[in-house]
Amino acid sequence: MDGTDFLLGGIGSMGATLITNPLEVVKTRMQLQGELAAKGTYHKPYRSVVDAFITIAKKDGYAALQKGLAPSLCFQFILNSCRLGIYNTANEHGWTKQTNGNQSILKSAFWGATGGFVGSALASPFFMLRTHLQSQAKAEIAVGYQHQHTGMISAIKDIFKKHGIQGLYRGVAVTMPRALLGSGGQLAAFGYTKDFLVRHPIVSKQSDTFVSTVAGAVGGTVMAVTMTPPDVIATRLYNQGVDAGGKGIYYKGVVDCFIKILKAEGVAGLYKGFWPHYMRIGPHATLVLLFFDELKSMRRKYYEAK
Repeated sequence: MDGTDFLLGGIGSMGATLITNPLEVVKTRMQLQGELAAKGTYHKPYRSVVDAFITIAKKDGYAALQKGLAPSLCFQFILNSCRLGIYNTANEHGWTKQTNGNQSILKSAFWGATGGFVGSALASPFFMLRTHLQSQAKAEIAVGYQHQHTGMISAIKDIFKKHGIQGLYRGVAVTMPRALLGSGGQLAAFGYTKDFLVRHPIVSKQSDTFVSTVAGAVGGTVMAVTMTPPDVIATRLYNQGVDAGGKGIYYKGVVDCFIKILKAEGVAGLYKGFWPHYMRIGPHATLVLLFFDELKSMRRKYYEAK
């Protein structure tokens, strides 16, 4: 193991993001739709995942389906460099295994959550920028607070000029439950499933790619279920407008946001955008972990051939 694990984790996630970013755009719009409004009392420009794709393409143009791609790539690179690099380091040192050598779910979850926490905290500004840019739309289909950014760099300059570093890291506290639940659950499920398939093959002559794909799919499913509520809260906190002092105009913090969503929108409000999130996170998680394993395999073959 060497430091390239961190680099390979980041590169693998960027490859996956190029494919899944349109679903992230749809998810963000659906999570902001009907913000703090009771069911049935607001206009729904996005009635379903398919309808959202059609509506965005028709009203905002096809290029809008890749809105926020630059900060998305930056966010995913930093996040996955840390979480996959830290998790793989722990795994190769045996810190994720039981005394009998089998994979430990709890230990895997701990190291996955640790890596996710570090990565998401460092990448927090790019999550906010991604949310701002992806939510921007023409007035007839706009949802949530509309930030008037012209791009990632101009957004960074504008936020920093008005509110400094603190403004760029606004909402970072929500990355903790999001990372702990999402990354911990995903990598624990991935590691356990991969270890199980290696010890108990379900098909003859199963390849490493097959094992990585199945394990990645299981990890992605667990991640989507556990991560949607904190992801909705994160989207709301990051996207809300701020006053002159840099304070949010809708929510004071994570707990306040959670309570207000429950009161106004019910439990269903915490699962808004679940299907595009599930449809994105499953393939995304699968592709990230698959690309990561394939890149490590290529690196191993390169060193063996030297």
